[in-house]
Amino acid sequence: MTGQGIDRRRWAAVVSIAVAVCTVGLALVPPAQAAPQPAPVASLTDLLDPPPPGSNDWNCRPSAAHPNPVVLTHGLLANQGNNWSYMAPRLAERGYCVFSLTYGRNPLAPPPLTQVGGLAPMEDSAAELAAFVDRVRSATGAAKVDIVGHSEGSLMPNYYVRFLGGADKVERYVGMTPLWDGTTVAGLDFLNRTGQQLGLGPAVGLVLDPLCVSCRQFLRGSDFLERMNSDGGPRADGVDYTMILTRYDELVVPYTSGLMDGAHNIVLQDGCPTDLAEHGAVAFDPVALQHVFNALDPEHPRPVQCLPVGPDAPTAR
Repeated sequence: MTGQGIDRRRWAAVVSIAVAVCTVGLALVPPAQAAPQPAPVASLTDLLDPPPPGSNDWNCRPSAAHPNPVVLTHGLLANQGNNWSYMAPRLAERGYCVFSLTYGRNPLAPPPLTQVGGLAPMEDSAAELAAFVDRVRSATGAAKVDIVGHSEGSLMPNYYVRFLGGADKVERYVGMTPLWDGTTVAGLDFLNRTGQQLGLGPAVGLVLDPLCVSCRQFLRGSDFLERMNSDGGPRADGVDYTMILTRYDELVVPYTSGLMDGAHNIVLQDGCPTDLAEHGAVAFDPVALQHVFNALDPEHPRPVQCLPVGPDAPTAR
């Protein structure tokens, strides 16, 4: 093969990876929602990054019924406000102290990507989460928190749990649309491996990493996932895991990548065939919310009512 042919092949691979990852990233943005009633603004931070209703009341004190504050972690290209506008107020109504953050921002990203998170390396985002959990524990007096995460937020916190000392500070871990084995969506794992075989690793990084370092970490076979699954798998001793999956997940491919050995694994359609929620809609799914309630309070489970849910999140709740 001529040098010119190799150059064309390398360039085509770089462009293919960049376009595919950007397309997937944009698809991860939760569906548009009707604007919720704004939470009371308590600080400049809230003005710049408003939390969802029901979240970040730093005067909240956990009750005997719900002693652990709930920390919500959003997905890629989302933020605390748009990812949790449905679940946060309903958890608060149930009597939980609810807290959320926007993690993994990229200050070099162009607008509107400056308003969303999950773009930084997941190791860095896990360090942000560690500091936030310590702040929540200090403010509430709680010894431990429970984590509820969606998409990237179902995966990234486990780096904190396993490698940054979080196992002693987290009691329950609920992941929605998780991906412990990564995703093969759009053939990105194949493109990533092909790029490495062609010696394109640095070139791919130049294209993708300035915008979204975490994107390649999601791909099956990535170094991040290899470490996460080391030493017998991702589950940390002493933490109670619940994984909530949907058969209609178009971004976690295959959806069974979200199964975790030793966890309470729930496929929404096993108990509710009329639930058609896809990846983003699970965070706005009343059936998924019932499973979250039961996972957070396993001593008082309630029967999960099956409801028809469309593939996309509704425009209002």
